[in-house]
Amino acid sequence: MEKKISEIKMELQAATLEELPLFVENYKQDERNGVQKLVETANKKLQAYEKEILRIEQMKTYEKEYDTCQYICGIDEVGRGPLAGPVVAGAVILPKDCHILYLNDSKQLSEKKREELYDIIMQEAVAVGIGYASHERIDEINILQATYEAMREAISKLQVTPDILLNDAVTIPGVSMKQVPIIKGDAKSISIAAASIVAKVTRDRLMVEMDKQYPEYHFAENKGYGSQAHIEALKKYGPTPIHRRSFIKNF
Repeated sequence: MEKKISEIKMELQAATLEELPLFVENYKQDERNGVQKLVETANKKLQAYEKEILRIEQMKTYEKEYDTCQYICGIDEVGRGPLAGPVVAGAVILPKDCHILYLNDSKQLSEKKREELYDIIMQEAVAVGIGYASHERIDEINILQATYEAMREAISKLQVTPDILLNDAVTIPGVSMKQVPIIKGDAKSISIAAASIVAKVTRDRLMVEMDKQYPEYHFAENKGYGSQAHIEALKKYGPTPIHRRSFIKNF
């Protein structure tokens, strides 16, 4: 007895990426228009999956170049621009045979995707380190030096010592190991992309917690960046204890 199209649709919805080729094989001869549309959907998913595999392979260029190193560590930071809260740095060492898909510059990903990838990275990474520089420290030594400090802390918290650092655009002073600064590295290296995601999710979660203490400033939405609602709240209520005084002089 011929399957109903609704049943085949449910089958497609339940299919994993690995099961899609079999789905296509099973139904490509079914001449019903509705079934052919489902086969087309399955083929598009497969094409997108294959395209993503190629993209990720291209993002392993630096990891392949330095493949003789045992531990390759990606470094990135989040939060240089906000008016409030810390700057957070991530340091991530991925396994040599890393197959995590969809790694990218954290700004290019949806919040949902970042959260999903964060959990996968934390589970699969060889080591993860997270460093912070507080709003007070940023005011004290400036944002660039505070960022370097957070990066050094992230490296120091790794469970293993990296042989090489792949950094997003910067060379970190006071670090003895070999460093490779890569412009827009979070879109060119899976290690830096993973560090970017870890740092972003960590900082965003922190600012959501700060929103509970200071709801007038809408930190859950703006994460401390200078949105209109944030600036209006600053003008109305003045700064909170977590504002960077050196960043809000104009307000």
